[in-house]
Amino acid sequence: MIRLAVLVSGRGSNLQAIMDSIERGELSAKIEVVVSDKPGAFALERAKKHGIGSQVVELSKFKDKVEYEKAILKILKAKKVDLVCLAGYMKIVGPTLLKAYRGRMMNIHPALLPAFPGLHVQKKALDHGVKVSGCTVHFVDDGTDTGPIIAQAAVPVLEHDTEEALSERILEQEHKIYVQAIRLFSEGRLNIEGRRVRIR
Repeated sequence: MIRLAVLVSGRGSNLQAIMDSIERGELSAKIEVVVSDKPGAFALERAKKHGIGSQVVELSKFKDKVEYEKAILKILKAKKVDLVCLAGYMKIVGPTLLKAYRGRMMNIHPALLPAFPGLHVQKKALDHGVKVSGCTVHFVDDGTDTGPIIAQAAVPVLEHDTEEALSERILEQEHKIYVQAIRLFSEGRLNIEGRRVRIR
């Protein structure tokens, strides 16, 4: 069984999907801690409901990002975390966290990377006129949504799609592939070779 930490900023629907999968026995994992950079994040309520401990670490309370990440790292080390999952965490991970968890930190992104990194990706996809969008689970590296890709799911863009409608359909797939990626990691089946992730 692997020990997880989930970093959040918002409503935590991917956190919910992970918790549900663990409770159904589909993942051999335990969420040791949920860390939020926002005290009002609904994800904290979700964690509480499932009996999972959480901590709020706000960047504004620290002199710089290095000290902020050191505080998070202290929590992760104390919990002996094996894998860090970013789930709607709206901060760029800096070198302090990345150095400690390189190859052991995943992110879920609501687009088919390398297309449309960053924010407001459904709007970008619709404005660009793409016929297919989707989501990507990747290992975190020094860039923004640039790390080695673990899993992807395609979602057709419908003729009269809105950002909201497309987002909801993509979110359904996010919940599936994030759990799949964590399971593969827990089974020791992921090998990073340069830009590629090989699945054994």
